Amino acid sequence: MTIYYFAIASQDFLLHEEPLEEVLRERTNHYNSIQKVIDFWIVTDPTFINAPEMEHIKQQLPKPSVAILSLNQKFIEWVKLRFGFVLTGNFESPSENIENALQSD
Repeated sequence: MTIYYFAIASQDFLLHEEPLEEVLRERTNHYNSIQKVIDFWIVTDPTFINAPEMEHIKQQLPKPSVAILSLNQKFIEWVKLRFGFVLTGNFESPSENIENALQSD
């Protein structure tokens, strides 16, 4: 099982009010400079929040939402500190196939 950590908020907040693109571009450049494999993704309207155990998260989200997912818990903690108004959590995926866990509606 793979554990994915996430920060999730409204699309309006993360995509329009915050410099998300710049932050992720800087993170990507840093990973490339140290030859680290990218371990984060951005997903619009993620389906994982439809799981019964995510009901408490889903109820707090205005639609539509966007999630930043990572295999790196510390990165998601940093995202929470950087952007503030995001909800965080994690989920286990029974598959190594990230596309199954992150599929958008």
